[in-house]
Amino acid sequence: MKHDVSNNASGVDLSALIAHHRYLPVGSDGSVVVSFGERELMFTSHLPEGWFEVPQAEATSISRAKIMFFLDTYKRVAICSDDAMSAFLGFASQFVWVEAAGGVVENERGEVVMIRRNERWDLPKGHREAGEDFSQCAAREAEEETGVRVNEVKELLASTLHCYNLYGHWEMKLTVWYRMLGEASILKPQQEEGIFCAEWIERCRIQERIKTSFPTIRKVFDAFLSR
Repeated sequence: MKHDVSNNASGVDLSALIAHHRYLPVGSDGSVVVSFGERELMFTSHLPEGWFEVPQAEATSISRAKIMFFLDTYKRVAICSDDAMSAFLGFASQFVWVEAAGGVVENERGEVVMIRRNERWDLPKGHREAGEDFSQCAAREAEEETGVRVNEVKELLASTLHCYNLYGHWEMKLTVWYRMLGEASILKPQQEEGIFCAEWIERCRIQERIKTSFPTIRKVFDAFLSR
């Protein structure tokens, strides 16, 4: 896994990059959801039920520190604005932008590859390299992290955004997720990436496995299982 296609420290116009990014996960109502581990932040023009509201008066200039304060108290926070995308872009500009890809590898028996990382069931994924498209990245990362042989990258399942603090630097990662076809074989977890288990999981066992997975992983499997 390599870091490469990132950041807003290189003179890139981050707002233009994100606003026109074909994979940015924008809802049909124009909302954007960003995950912070188990907690979620939504930029929206309409307050969904069960979310803590940050009103429009604060939406265009809200700081990362203030959002982290809210997320320490509330599991779901909604920034409400008539221009949800502008509010999101203003917030995103406070992060280093990172791109990644991964997905669900399925074999001829209908089993899928899942990995165990940081005490949670997860999916193989990793940073996109320079000159590499997202589908190529997804296949390469699946092969590197699990030892599976990917024969074909199929349809896009979902794209997600999540933020994290890496050695004192905040990053916002866009991950693009695909369904892939692979060969049933012995898996070899990439332990140097903190992966100590890689297994073929029967379709009927997926829901049980993802109960404690992060929301982004559950979103990917929702798309996979609803096909």
